[in-house]
Amino acid sequence: MYSKNMTTGHPDTEKVSGIVRTCPALSGKLGGAMYNEPEDSHAETASDPARRVKEKSDELRMYAELAAVFEGTRKFEAELRPGLDPDMAREVQRTMAKLAKAKIPDTPVISPDSAEAAENLLKIPATGVISTNDYHIYRRPGEVMIVRWLEDEQVETFYQRFQAHFDAGLEGVREDERQANEWKSEPGTLAYLEKLDELKVDIAQMYLRNEIRKHHIYVLSDQTADEMNIAYITETIMGATPADLVGRQSAPPDDPTEQDLTWFFKLFSLRGMDQGMERMCFFTYLQKADEMSFDE
Repeated sequence: MYSKNMTTGHPDTEKVSGIVRTCPALSGKLGGAMYNEPEDSHAETASDPARRVKEKSDELRMYAELAAVFEGTRKFEAELRPGLDPDMAREVQRTMAKLAKAKIPDTPVISPDSAEAAENLLKIPATGVISTNDYHIYRRPGEVMIVRWLEDEQVETFYQRFQAHFDAGLEGVREDERQANEWKSEPGTLAYLEKLDELKVDIAQMYLRNEIRKHHIYVLSDQTADEMNIAYITETIMGATPADLVGRQSAPPDDPTEQDLTWFFKLFSLRGMDQGMERMCFFTYLQKADEMSFDE
C-alpha cells in the first residue's frame, strides 16, 4: 500500500510518480478522416514497422474512445439535456484546463496537489443536482459545451464498450492493410503486418484503471480535432441530428458544405474514485471552425 498525504487522503507526489513512471500520456490529435477523404498518413510513410503500428493503435484508440463516450443516446438510453447552467459549464471548463496543466509531466496522472479539485468535479452528481449517463449541454451560437458523468456500473460498461470498439477497429484495419499491402512482399511491409497481427491492447490497463481503484489517483486524458465533422458525432455515433446537439441556430443547413460541418473539437476524460465508487467525467468543447478558440 502506498503512503497517503495525511491532510488530503491522496497519495503523495513521490509515490504517485512511482506508480506511473512508464505510463503513456494519453493525449492525441485526430485528423480529418471523419470526412472519408484520403489523406497522407504518418503511419503509411513511417519506415519503422513498430512506429507504424503504434501510430495506427493510437488512432484506433482515439476513435474507440470517441464512440464509447458519445454512443449513450443510441445504446444506453442517455438523454440530450440542453440548459446546463452556464456558470457550471464554465467552471467545468476551467477546472479541466487547470487539471490538464496539473498532470505529472509525460503522464495522464493528476498531481496530488490538484487531486481535491479532480475529486470535487467527479462527485458533482452525488449532490443530486445533475444526472449521470446523460449529456448536459450549454449552447451559445457557434459554441457548445457538453458534460457527461458516469459512475459505478456505468463505468464498467464504458470500459467494455471502449475495448469492443477498439478490437473491432483493429480487426478491420488488419484485414484492410493485408489486402492493400501484403502483395508487395517488401520486408518492412511484411514486418509491419506481422506486428499489426501481434498487437494486443488492454484499454483498462492502458488507462490505469487498476491504479485508479487501488491507489485513488486521478487520470485525465484528452484528444483534439481541429476539423471535426459534426455529423460524424451526431448521426454516425449518437443516432441524432446535428441540431439535436448544437441547436438549430448553429446546425448546418439541409445541404451542407464541408465547412458547414466543420467544428473544432476538444474532449477531456477524467477518471477517479469517490467514497469507493468509480467515477468518470467527460467534458467536450465544440466551436465552429471559423470561430475557433479554446478559452481556458
